Amino acid sequence: MDTDSNNYVLGIIPARWASTRFPGKPLHLIAGKPLVQRVWERCLECSKLDSIIVATDDDRIADVCRSFGANVAMTAADHPTGTDRIAEAAAAVPQATHLINIQGDEPLIEPSLIDQLASALLADSALEMATAANAIDDEALMNDPNVVKCVLKQNGDALYFSRSPLPFQRSASPELTCYRHKGIYAYRKDFLQQFILWPPSPLELAESLEQLRALENNARIRVIITDDSSGGVDTLEQAQQLETFLLSKNASADA
Repeated sequence: MDTDSNNYVLGIIPARWASTRFPGKPLHLIAGKPLVQRVWERCLECSKLDSIIVATDDDRIADVCRSFGANVAMTAADHPTGTDRIAEAAAAVPQATHLINIQGDEPLIEPSLIDQLASALLADSALEMATAANAIDDEALMNDPNVVKCVLKQNGDALYFSRSPLPFQRSASPELTCYRHKGIYAYRKDFLQQFILWPPSPLELAESLEQLRALENNARIRVIITDDSSGGVDTLEQAQQLETFLLSKNASADA
């Protein structure tokens, strides 16, 4: 928790029922707990969050979240983007000055990474956004359009994000580190309120990446480099793999 009484960091976990590949994903049981509960419990381990809410448009998700003690913000069902949903949820907590958008399908997210993002914003009052990335050296991932890549300025701010391999290395020298973007965002609340008023930008529409709207409007995005390579659960198969991992981990701990 931030010691400056003027700052209030709110963690928001978006959770939608509708999903093309995995309907009802937030409530899918993984080793006995709904997926969204596992994300909520990771957030409870953070030291920089003053409060946490689940943002949803579905009563089924809201009821389950309240049953395990989560605070819930009901949002409209017709938001064009997840960012618009986050902005509506943030309005329910007027004292919030900074927001962390924690994806509801990343149950292994490191609490320390969430705290790092909050700290980055709190340390620089002019910083509008922060996100995270980890180094990748897998050529298959570099060429996968579902994996978002990013390149950085020398000061650690984002230069660009793309679904294409980035950067293109025409020469092997100098050797460059390639980064995989993680879908977690931190915002100054006043900036987020401005962001949702901007129309979708050309690069955003071309790449289907909302963060490019911020860059096209000259906002700064600090990128925290992390060893946390945990990914989201997008399919039933991935949920089953995660359950096997967690059960094996628990069995080892009990042995």
